[in-house]
Amino acid sequence: MKNSKVKVMVSIGMLSSIAYLLMLLNFPLPFFPNFLFVDFSDIPPLIAALIFGPAAGIMVELIKNLLNYMATGSPTGIPVGHISNFIAGIMFILPTYYLYLKMKTKRGMTIALISGTFTMAIVMSILNYLIFLPAYTALLKFPDMRNLVVPAILPFNILKGVMMSVIFMLIFVRIQGWMKKLSFIKSI
Repeated sequence: MKNSKVKVMVSIGMLSSIAYLLMLLNFPLPFFPNFLFVDFSDIPPLIAALIFGPAAGIMVELIKNLLNYMATGSPTGIPVGHISNFIAGIMFILPTYYLYLKMKTKRGMTIALISGTFTMAIVMSILNYLIFLPAYTALLKFPDMRNLVVPAILPFNILKGVMMSVIFMLIFVRIQGWMKKLSFIKSI
């Protein structure tokens, strides 16, 4: 029992480190505002959630963002972008996890990833309009950018989710057996 808890904690630490490194490898997409970056750092939390349960995925998301905040900081001292990234990650991994539990096939994973993508895109559009973009306006004196939610932020998040889903499916096909072996230690 104790050995499996150590494996879970070590796995969460390793997946958090990988997620943090993937977060550093971000890049902009053409035709989108220059403050929107794609990274694939939500893939390790999704793997953690699928193997060890949703709490493990949330922990990996949290540790990834804490590491990034400690390394890069925030111009305001308030980690608005990190909080936004944390919530976006959770909005992607939780629907994917719960739908995949119901349909444990490759087709089920595809449907789950589509659901996670659209959940993330819609929830983040609403939160950007109501909370995050006004926070940037208030804290950093940015102009009001809420008019970018529908033409830029929503399609960007959909495209980002699709890109993450494609990369994840390429990985998932190869590690599905390994994940099933490890999922017996869902102690979190």
